Amino acid sequence: MRCLIVDDEPLAHDVILKYIEDVPFLQTEGQCYLATEALSFLRSHQVDLIFLDIRMPKLSGLDFLRTLDHRPLVIITSAYEEHALESFDLEVCDYLLKPFRFDRFLKAANRALSIFTLKQQQSIAAIPVMPAAQQESGSIYIKSDKKLVQLNLNEIWYLESLGNYVKVWNEQKYILTPRTLSGFEEQLPSEHFVRIHKSFILNKRFVNYIDGNLIRLRNGKELPLGKNYRHVVKLLMGE
Repeated sequence: MRCLIVDDEPLAHDVILKYIEDVPFLQTEGQCYLATEALSFLRSHQVDLIFLDIRMPKLSGLDFLRTLDHRPLVIITSAYEEHALESFDLEVCDYLLKPFRFDRFLKAANRALSIFTLKQQQSIAAIPVMPAAQQESGSIYIKSDKKLVQLNLNEIWYLESLGNYVKVWNEQKYILTPRTLSGFEEQLPSEHFVRIHKSFILNKRFVNYIDGNLIRLRNGKELPLGKNYRHVVKLLMGE
């Protein structure tokens, strides 16, 4: 997450900069010592999270927030607790009371990351699905990380349901997409892809052997064979 620090105290910048360095998913995009400077900065830079002081010259942090049509996520960093209620009315992620320790900073950062991830997933879900007629032969398009990604069917080993999402696995890693497994079952060619469990669809090409209720793949991964899907064994064996 790209971060902007807005605070009129140099010491506060030093502390937050050091804390950001110790959090893997945060990176400093910019520093401003006045809210008016931050307004100019945001016109030419995109940030995901602002660490914002409240009492600053010329323009307070909360008045600064009210001027923004499209607000990044915000964590308030203030020495004054009386502004907390007003801050949360402006939908800030958290309110850090100075001086704050790293463990409290990390808790606020994790909360911001959860909100940021949820917003990204909602944005992904808003992308239209590529019509089947527009798909190239031997490949499909899936939505992931705000993009449409083209996948070769020969490289998909299996698909795993995760609530309203599906993990599309190749040999070693997966892409997460906001789809249902049933939707994939209707889309994927049945001569190669078989539903073996309520949570799994398998590419027959990569089956090594079947042992009771387990299906072992060529890479050593084992998948369960659901009791209601025993009939697919013949399909996996090519019968």
